[in-house]
Amino acid sequence: MKIKSHLLFPIFIFAGILFIAVSVSAQQKPNVILIYADDLGYGDLSCYGATKIKTPNIDKLAANGIRFTNGHTTSATCTPSRYGLITGRYPWRQQGTGVLPGDAALIIPTDKTTLATLFQKSGYKTAVVGKWHLGLGTQVEKNWNKEISPGPNEVGFDYSFIFPATADRVPTVFLENHHVVGLDLKDTIAVNYKIKIGNEPTGRENPELLKMKSTHGHDFTIVNGIGRIGYMAGGKNARWNDEEVSLSFLIKSKLFIEENKNQPFFLYFALTEPHVPRMPATIFKGKSGLGLRGDAILQLDWTVGEIVKQLKFLGLEKNTIIIFTSDNGPVLDDGYDDGAVTQLNGHTPAGILKGGKYSVFEAGTRVPWIISWPGNIMPGVSNALISQVDFTTTFARVLKQNITGGDAPDGEDIWNALSGKSKTGRRNLIEHAGTLAIIQDNWKYIEPANGQKLFKEVNIESGLDTLPQLYDLKNDIEEKKNLADKYPQKVQELAKLLQRIKEDKKGE
Repeated sequence: MKIKSHLLFPIFIFAGILFIAVSVSAQQKPNVILIYADDLGYGDLSCYGATKIKTPNIDKLAANGIRFTNGHTTSATCTPSRYGLITGRYPWRQQGTGVLPGDAALIIPTDKTTLATLFQKSGYKTAVVGKWHLGLGTQVEKNWNKEISPGPNEVGFDYSFIFPATADRVPTVFLENHHVVGLDLKDTIAVNYKIKIGNEPTGRENPELLKMKSTHGHDFTIVNGIGRIGYMAGGKNARWNDEEVSLSFLIKSKLFIEENKNQPFFLYFALTEPHVPRMPATIFKGKSGLGLRGDAILQLDWTVGEIVKQLKFLGLEKNTIIIFTSDNGPVLDDGYDDGAVTQLNGHTPAGILKGGKYSVFEAGTRVPWIISWPGNIMPGVSNALISQVDFTTTFARVLKQNITGGDAPDGEDIWNALSGKSKTGRRNLIEHAGTLAIIQDNWKYIEPANGQKLFKEVNIESGLDTLPQLYDLKNDIEEKKNLADKYPQKVQELAKLLQRIKEDKKGE
């Protein structure tokens, strides 16, 4: 049967409109970039009140989005915070989620929904670039000279370009997906955290070879003139220099964005600044006036600006959600003499908060937290109580995905708070650092614990006490007045709530 051409024209028009509609619909899924700083404090950014350092790129991100003043990690150290972020489960529920050595096995379950697999199921391309510190492989004594699995690729990331743990721990190499980058099999890598291997100099035996002196620990194998934690032999061609690390991560992130500009993507960009050893690119050295820690923060700010530039260049800015936050609070002397203490010059990394990294006081887990989505999220400031453990549950709603079984058991849907539709967030929150604390209705209860009240090596108040502590964060955000004796009923109420949550075997 012949169809007249004048009848075909409307069909072609309709088909064209349908094709365009489908294409636009596919592009409407917002890209998501989660930028995760390392040891960045509540008071380290000028948009959070810092006056001794300027962070214009992050400030602009905050001005165009929502800056949260009550955003938290789950824990006051890096590995457990990252575990909570990826799994949606409080890390204190799971043994083995403490700060990991560089040769640890993978601690993220491969049979559960993670933040990354959630995006995969929604048709996103996913990537992690930067610091991992969640273990690799199935055993500690792994062979670094072969394929290393499972790792990020097995828990939801289509692409990964990482270093295994922290910059102050061996092995100081990049891994792209399952393999060490630049490895020469004639110079194989060996790693050991218990006994010395090989014949390379160490910071303890040869301090004259160091370009950055150690104050405590960090005096094992020397790489790039800096003593590390752990022993490493071989892999000379694969070892990175500290000054190139951040730029390498930035380049890989920008490439991933460009390669996936025509489809929705999720990028977990885990920065290494301002974690020790602080050895930024030469162009940033001496620029902050606050020592190498301040210089590293300037490098961090510049990196954020470069990501935003890439999105603008590719026309993706308005269809990309950027979340910027940190894994825990600040620390100055964390093992190296790098000017962080002697050149502080009045800067207050924790702002008005008490404590810092390792501490159950607020500066341990209350961190910078910014979300930006131009045209979709109205700029402002919010005091909603939110936690990184909520990411998986929250984006399940955004992506219209179901979470079943024991997946993301501790997460809550906080999208209304993140999008500015509500000024309230979680019902309560548990903080984790040596002991547990619970926050509800601006009341904070810290359960009794044994331990030093001051971490002397890092000069940070731990928040540990053999007596119960109660603080009214609405009127005493600095946690100066312990009100436990004055309000024993409130202590009892929160202690019971904390115990009830602890006994709830979620996810098991």
